[in-house]
This record gives sequence, C-alpha cells and structure tokens, in this order.
Amino acid sequence: MQKLEIYCTTIKYYKILEKLPSYIIPLGLGEESYPKDWLTEKNGENISSLNKYYAEFTGLYWVWKNRIQHLNKDDLIGNCHNRVLWLNNMYTKKQKFLFSNLYSNLLKPDNNIFNNSDVIQVQPITFKKKSLLVDFEEIHKTNALKKCINYLDTSERTKFEKHLNGNKIFPHNMFITKVHFFEKYCEIIFPWLDRCFKYCMENNLCNNYNTRLPAFLAERFTSYWFDQFEKRNLLSYARLGKFFLSNKVSILINPMKLPFTFYQYPTIHKY
Repeated sequence: MQKLEIYCTTIKYYKILEKLPSYIIPLGLGEESYPKDWLTEKNGENISSLNKYYAEFTGLYWVWKNRIQHLNKDDLIGNCHNRVLWLNNMYTKKQKFLFSNLYSNLLKPDNNIFNNSDVIQVQPITFKKKSLLVDFEEIHKTNALKKCINYLDTSERTKFEKHLNGNKIFPHNMFITKVHFFEKYCEIIFPWLDRCFKYCMENNLCNNYNTRLPAFLAERFTSYWFDQFEKRNLLSYARLGKFFLSNKVSILINPMKLPFTFYQYPTIHKY
C-alpha cells in the first residue's frame, strides 16, 4: 500500500499540532524549543542556520536528506504549514465550520485522488490584470526574480519564464508528490536557491520584509515546477488564524467550538 507522509513545518510550538493525524507530521524549524518527541530540523543533515532566509525550505531540505530513505519511490510525500492544512475535498465557495470539524475534513490517505495523481497542488490564485513576474516585482520592489532566472539551465529557464508570464500561482509551497519526483525537485531547486541567496546577499536585498526573499523566489519556482505534470490534481486548504493556534487561548477557552473558514479557491484578485 502506498504510504503518505505530510510534513507540517512550523517555527513555533503549537499544542494544536499535536492533535493532527499520524501521517501529518509536525517538523520544528529554527531556534524554537520543541517537545522531545517532535522531529526538528537540527537533527541530522540540515541547513537550519539559513531558516530566516529560506523559511520552510530548510524543512524541505531536511526531509530530503533525512526522511525519504525509509520510503519507496512511489510513496507519497508532501508539506503544509502550521496555519495552512490540506483538506480532503475541493471547495468552490467560502464555507464556515466548527473548528471541531477540521480534523474530519483533513486530507486522508484513502482519498481516491491519489489513484490518478503524480502531483497534488492547492487550487491556484489568479491575478486578473498582471503576470506573476510583475506581481513579484511590485510586492518585493526588486527585479531579483528576473535576474535569478538566469541561474537555471536553458530548458528550465524557458519553461519557468513562460510560467511567470502567466497569471496563476499555486501558493504556500504546498504540494504532495511521489518520492522520486520530490527527489528530482530537490536536486534542481536547492542548488538554484543557493545561487539566489548568494545574489541576494551580494546585492544587500535580504532586509526587512525581504529577509526571506530567497524563499519567495523559491515559492515561484515550486509553483512552476509542479504545474508541469500532466497527472496533476487540486485540493483546497484550511487557513487558520493566529487566534486558533494560540497556546494561551487553548488554556482559557476551547477553540474546538469556534467557527473557522475554509478558504475559497480559485480566487480572482481584481487589480
């Protein structure tokens, strides 16, 4: 039977993550202290020291170097975040549920979507009046993405440029794929990410909001790379606010009785 492992990266300890099913595995990043039974990126081969620049990509690197060895090539591996979790269906309208329903709506290993998928992505965000490249330059006030494309080989660069001239992005670096595809992805993205990081540091670009500029660059590449697959399907996700994650809130009240939102995708941004 095909095994499924989804790594839920976080830079803080949240009690709510301990309630996740066993196939959604919390992975602690950065300098935070975590429970002894948690996986953390500081054990084994890692690039944890780059977390403030690479964000969840230091976690993906750790999974690549330390976790896939016990999986078969056709097993499934994926990622999510402490505030963004995979759902078991695709929703077309914004829906509200009691928080207690979150766990029953999370993606399950027996979902039929896995029978005909090499890759699963979240439903895309669509920009109505601009390309991904223009959007990146407007948000980050830099042409770093245009410059760093040149660090890819010709074939990869041409396809990536085509994606960036489009208007759809698959957000949050979320994907689920077979192990052998994940390995190929890592073999391409991490050498490129290292070159992007060097460019950003040499040009003094990693400051303030752009401290994580290398991670923002890699997010665009991730969106492109998995969008290439023919056997690709989409799912929705739940986005949790900071309120629900608060350990103090969990002590004072029972957040399981509160409503939260399954976000609607695809979303049209009217600008």
